Amino acid sequence: MTAQNGEGGSIGTGFQTARGRDWPSVRQFNVFVANRVGGLMRVVRWFEMTDIRIVSIMVVDSADCAIIRLVLSDPERAIGIFEQAHLPYTESDLLVVKLPDHSQPILHICKALLEAEVNIHYAYPLLVGPSGYASLALHVDDHEAAVNTLRAKGHVIYSEKDLNQEE
Repeated sequence: MTAQNGEGGSIGTGFQTARGRDWPSVRQFNVFVANRVGGLMRVVRWFEMTDIRIVSIMVVDSADCAIIRLVLSDPERAIGIFEQAHLPYTESDLLVVKLPDHSQPILHICKALLEAEVNIHYAYPLLVGPSGYASLALHVDDHEAAVNTLRAKGHVIYSEKDLNQEE
């Protein structure tokens, strides 16, 4: 993960990891904005003018600033837009899971992760998941253990490649 200074330069000593578009994770962009009227609209407008879809969005609000968490259909191109817009951002990995066909699908996912002692830091739904399936984005403390556990229990885990496919 490399923090960006909003002008395309790195902050500190970052590192890049080798990850393909079929790696069982999805990049989330954490965009930092002043907590002012129109801040969210200014960020969203940059993507609404392109063919990059906003797959999921969540706003974490505080008195002075806000973090807009975005999952986008084309993360590589999104980086260029963040740099062009001079928007400060960071990246983090999410686990995106198709909600299973159970009467309590989120409980089913939570129980599987609890059994593996994987902590969920936060979760939120995708607006429209791959192929139109309801999906849940999870930020967990042990990504690899979560993937292995959920797959072993028959859950479908999506990658960035899945999000970039047209519905």
